[in-house]
Formats: sequence, C-alpha cells, structure tokens
Amino acid sequence: MYAIAGVTGNTGSVVAETLLAQGKAVRVIVRDAAKGEAWKQKGAEVAVAALDDAAALGKALTGVQGAYLLIPSDLRSPDPLANAARFTRAYVDAITAAKVPHVVLLSSIGAQHADGTGPIQSLHHAEAALAATGTALTALRPAYFQENIGASLGTLATGTVYTFLPNELAFPQIATKDIGRAAAVALVEGQPAGTKRVIELAGPSDVSGHDIQAALRRVTGKDVSVVVGPLDAVVPTFTSFGISAAMAGLYQEMYAGIISGRVAYEGSAARGVTTFEETLRKLLSANAS
Repeated sequence: MYAIAGVTGNTGSVVAETLLAQGKAVRVIVRDAAKGEAWKQKGAEVAVAALDDAAALGKALTGVQGAYLLIPSDLRSPDPLANAARFTRAYVDAITAAKVPHVVLLSSIGAQHADGTGPIQSLHHAEAALAATGTALTALRPAYFQENIGASLGTLATGTVYTFLPNELAFPQIATKDIGRAAAVALVEGQPAGTKRVIELAGPSDVSGHDIQAALRRVTGKDVSVVVGPLDAVVPTFTSFGISAAMAGLYQEMYAGIISGRVAYEGSAARGVTTFEETLRKLLSANAS
C-alpha cells in the first residue's frame, strides 16, 4: 500500500494514476472526502486528513510501505517559511507515529543549500527533518516547473510575455507529469531503512527566454516577445496579484539564485521526456477551452 498526498495537484495525481495503472494498492490523502470520490471509483482507498494535522495524517500513513509527500505553498502567507515548517513538523510526528518505512518527498533543485534560495530553503530543512526520523528518504529535486510559464500567459494577447530571468539564460525546467512518474518509480523501488537518496530531475533540455519566445511564436503563429523585468520589480509585481510581500521577497531571492547559479544541481540530473513546447501547447489548449 502506498499513500499519496497532493492528488488534487499536478504531481500527486500522476503518482497515484501511475501506481493504480500498475495494479498497486493506493491510499490517497485528501482534505475533503468529496475530493476522494473520483479516486475511490478508480480503486484507491481514501483517507481524509489535513496535511498539517499530525494525528489524522498519522492514521492515514499507518500500514503503508511508502508515502509521497509534498509541502503545500500558501502564496498569501505573511510568513511562508514558518508555514512550511508547520507542515514539516506534522510530517515528522506522523511518520514517526506510523513508522512509515519510506518517504518520497517532493523537494527542489537547490535544496542542498540552507539559505539564499528563496522558498526552496524550507525544503532543505524538510529533507533534514524527515531524514532524522529514521525513515528511508528519497528527496526528489526537480528543476523549475515547465508549467510555471502559465502564470505569465495572461498578457499573451498583447503580444508580450514578461519574465524576471535573462533571456540568454538557459536553465533546467521539467514537466510535472515527469516528476510524478519519477516519484512512482522511486516508491516502487523502495530504499534501505535509515538511508537518504537524492534524485535530481530535469526536462529533456534546458530552456532560455529566447527558447520560450520561439516556442510561443511557433505555437501561436504570432509575433510574441519575451520581455525581461528588473529583479527589484518582483515584489511590487507579485504583491499586485495578491501574493504576500514575504512570499514575493522569497521569489525575488530565488530568481537571483537562479541567475547566480546558486539554485542549481548538487550532482547530475536524470532527464524527463516531456518538452517545454509540449507543456506550452497543453497550457494554451486548456486556456482556450
């Protein structure tokens, strides 16, 4: 039995679907029982638990041979790092109580650093805390999500898409479905008790702003431009969208870390198969429907 959190999101849903397709026993963890009905129809068990409720989560994790966990992000939180730490503490208590033998944690590129990486630093501390429980820990460290471009497509109709990263900078990006598939493989493979394994993930090729612009022009058939804004515009831009100032500041730090090379791999990354253009076409098709 494998317990999967985040099944209403992009990665958790792929993990659960992949394991069910392999005939594995799956228990999905949802906050609302209604959101588990579709999974029940697919043959999964449903456990109702908030991911920051250690007691309920411990029950949901009892008896499993592996669990896929992730730290939810609250863009409006006035203290995002404290918010992430709250989930980490609940995970530590639940894993310890349920004696979970193996956890696959959705971490991030750059999580080897304790600071200077924006919101990613919370995952550095989560990795350390979960490993200290004695469970076997697989830390998945994927690149920047290809789907993040979706947040910039609101201005596409004007012929301009905005970014805060230099157009000449090619950096790794990966589709969330490739992350989910890798997590499912890691769960089934298992891992020796008390050990930690890091799996770094990237897409089939690194992507620059110039690549994004070319892909947008191919897909839309329009003369789209990718325009780079200064880093000191991150906070006012993000807060204008309702993101908290604290979270916006962390994103600014993360972008600076990508540019400087601090947000990078510790070793070498396994490559996924989904291209940036495939993901872009999917996003634009969804927006059009």
